[in-house]
Amino acid sequence: MATFLYKLGRFAFRRRGFVALIWVALLAVAGVGAATASQPANDSFSIPGTEAQKAFDLLEQRFPGGNADGATARVVFRAPSGEKMTDPANKAEVTKTVAELKASSPQVASVADPYQARAVSKDGTTAYILTSYKVNAMELEDPAKDGLKEVGEKAQKSGLTVQIGGDALQEMPETGSTEIIGIAISAVVLAVTFGSLVAAGLPLLTALIGVGIGISSITALATTLGLSTTTSTLAMMIGLAVGIDYALFIVSRYRAELAEGRDREEAAGRAVGTAGSAVVFAGLTVVIALVGLAVVNIPMLTKMGFAAAGTVVIAVLIAISLIPAVLGFAGKRVFGRKARRRLEERAAAVAAGGEGVPEEKPNMGTRWARFVLRRPLMVLLVAVLGLGAAAVPAVSLELGLPDDGSQPVSSQKRQAYDMISEGFGPGSNGPLMVVVDAKGSDDARGAAQQVRKVITGLDGVAAVSPATFNKAGDTATLTIISQYKPSSIDTENLVGDIRDEASGFTSDTGAEVLVTGQTAMNIDISQKLNDALVPYLVLVVGLAFLLLMVVFRSVLVPLKAALGFLLSVVAALGAVVAVFQWGWLADLFGVEETGPIMSMMPIFMIGVVFGLAMDYEVFLVTRMREAYVHGERPGQAVVTGFRHGARVVTAAAVIMISVFAGFIGSSESMIKMIGFGLAIAVLFDAFVVRMAIVPAVLALLGKAAWWLPRWLDRALPNVDVEGEGLRRQLERPSAAQRHDRDSDPDAELTRV
Repeated sequence: MATFLYKLGRFAFRRRGFVALIWVALLAVAGVGAATASQPANDSFSIPGTEAQKAFDLLEQRFPGGNADGATARVVFRAPSGEKMTDPANKAEVTKTVAELKASSPQVASVADPYQARAVSKDGTTAYILTSYKVNAMELEDPAKDGLKEVGEKAQKSGLTVQIGGDALQEMPETGSTEIIGIAISAVVLAVTFGSLVAAGLPLLTALIGVGIGISSITALATTLGLSTTTSTLAMMIGLAVGIDYALFIVSRYRAELAEGRDREEAAGRAVGTAGSAVVFAGLTVVIALVGLAVVNIPMLTKMGFAAAGTVVIAVLIAISLIPAVLGFAGKRVFGRKARRRLEERAAAVAAGGEGVPEEKPNMGTRWARFVLRRPLMVLLVAVLGLGAAAVPAVSLELGLPDDGSQPVSSQKRQAYDMISEGFGPGSNGPLMVVVDAKGSDDARGAAQQVRKVITGLDGVAAVSPATFNKAGDTATLTIISQYKPSSIDTENLVGDIRDEASGFTSDTGAEVLVTGQTAMNIDISQKLNDALVPYLVLVVGLAFLLLMVVFRSVLVPLKAALGFLLSVVAALGAVVAVFQWGWLADLFGVEETGPIMSMMPIFMIGVVFGLAMDYEVFLVTRMREAYVHGERPGQAVVTGFRHGARVVTAAAVIMISVFAGFIGSSESMIKMIGFGLAIAVLFDAFVVRMAIVPAVLALLGKAAWWLPRWLDRALPNVDVEGEGLRRQLERPSAAQRHDRDSDPDAELTRV
């Protein structure tokens, strides 16, 4: 592979205009395709294999034209002090609002008058209008949302306190200035790392081109492949991350080759042949992690994973073709002025016979590696114990999906949530729906009455509505109000209790009982993600272990990489629990409401962080492997790897941390949690695992680190990531050189 990539790098450098034109043309074609494509449909969110989804599907069949999974909005009213919502003037205002909501959009399915639906609190101070829509929140059009907002604003002018909650208004989270600061830090880090604005701009430019092609392609193919507008979210974030990383490593290796005195074309070829090989295999690990999300069997998550994987593939292709082409355009400006002057002085000294060649001073990476080699056991113990301490809170990890109760206190959704909790009880914010399929029962109404009676007697049930039947009279729905808030463990236990009773209903009455509703759906999603966590982890880590074994020609190095990754992820989850569940340093990170950790967080962190962690592992350790294969002692190979790779890996990690940390400023608790979790995970993995545990373990293992059974060595394909085959080929004299040497009598005397 190294030889092929070497030739590709030289070709791209020589034909840089042609290669650059191809990529610009691809960007233009993708852009035109995206601009002319029809508007993609929003995902109809479904969770195959769950009871809640089964109930939704049943309702669509038995209640045609219904909106069981449609979006809902609660327009909540509170009377001024001393007044009640039953006062004639206030009642008239609410009645007028009901009429306006019905006329606000064709997507409105029903609007419940609070005075007829018993949606007025016992003390008379609070009332709410429940508005149901024909489509789910993702399919709700902007005019419908705007109409809802306008009705709420008009009602507010009456003197009543009016807030709107529910999932109908999917507000764009505010990320604040911290995200911009994160991007600015990335640019500064690149400039400091390279000491050249041109070199710093190359990774950003090529990463943006790759993301542009990827996102435009997703948009252009959205209708054909059934992709939604949300599919590109993960693709954009991962595409930028790996795009910058891959370009950073190849540009850095190109500069190192130039510093060793090679001409520009040769330097480009060797950079792509060596660092490019690492890029290809690092990209494969990321693709494995993203495609592996299909194991969860949530269609939206699967589509996001495949789309992001496609963007990663584009980033890899750009790194091994467009980067060497752009380096050809950059010329000597890939170095800063001071660096160019030092290189010229060094070249002049070498040409003069080597006298006066300045000695290379050990950088921070070299000094740190030598320190670890002197005290490997101490460094290993401190690093492992530190991550172990950070991981302790993960033992009490509670998973769930956030609701409006986790929104900032200042948000409209949160205020509506609190008003309903105070007026009607916390369970009113997330009612459960029980579906009674009485098609196999002789007495459908009797079965529904029995179900209602049993559920009413369960602990934690505040109220149960009378059964509502379909036209055929064989299916009924009941609404259950819990005594607890929707995202609590108590509500989860209540759903479990109802489902435990379901088997008894079936045996006694012949009716099948299913629990659904948004709250039950959230519980089922959390359970599905929990069940998929171990298979996903085994699949991703197992395939990556095999891939890294091929790359490093070792058994222990991939094992160490996988164990180190698991340690960093568990430590990061512990930090997330400490901040977002326990409330430690909550004020510092702007966490207004603690509660269960988003159920998607563990699997999401494993997928994203695993890809980035393996990037750092491949780029750092392949340089060590390269030095070891070329004859250096194991300890010296570690130092060489750090001398060439530590600075670049550090820069890449700081960039990722700053970008992810930018999301901590978001007003959305879920986005804030993701930003914090990814930032702290990269911090742990890059600076504790890769920079401390990796060299310490390699120092303790010595030559054993690179041990591979002979039978396995023969069985595994030799991909030559370290470029040993390339080096032998480049050092082997050509046929013309051998002919000249054989025909030269002086050469014969020299050989003798």
